[in-house]
Amino acid sequence: MTGDYRSDYIAYRVRNAKDALLAAKLLTDNKLWNASMNRLYYACFYMVSALLYAKQITAKTHNGVRTQLGIHFIQTGLLPRKYGEIYANLLDWRNKGDYGDFFDLDESSVITMIPAVEEFMNTIEKLLL
Repeated sequence: MTGDYRSDYIAYRVRNAKDALLAAKLLTDNKLWNASMNRLYYACFYMVSALLYAKQITAKTHNGVRTQLGIHFIQTGLLPRKYGEIYANLLDWRNKGDYGDFFDLDESSVITMIPAVEEFMNTIEKLLL
């Protein structure tokens, strides 16, 4: 892939991440907790996907993205361990909220994740610069 395409794709993923965060906030305002957590997860997923792509690291599944984040950024100390935990929790909650029967997140679970996701995204974005 050419350098221009690579930078366009990375910018596209970052924009998707920011849009997903905005959607999460709108869903939170409307008390749609599971849907909001889904968007919070995808905000981080898109950002991590951009980072992996920028570093030419491939992952084919959501769990693969989590694993590659852990191997290349958490275990190496490029990112604090708390970001690995945030990402893993978001993935778990997203799976339960999207696919679990009778699983409903509550307001406090979602509200506390918004600033954590914003910090996560800002930190990842700095690694992209």
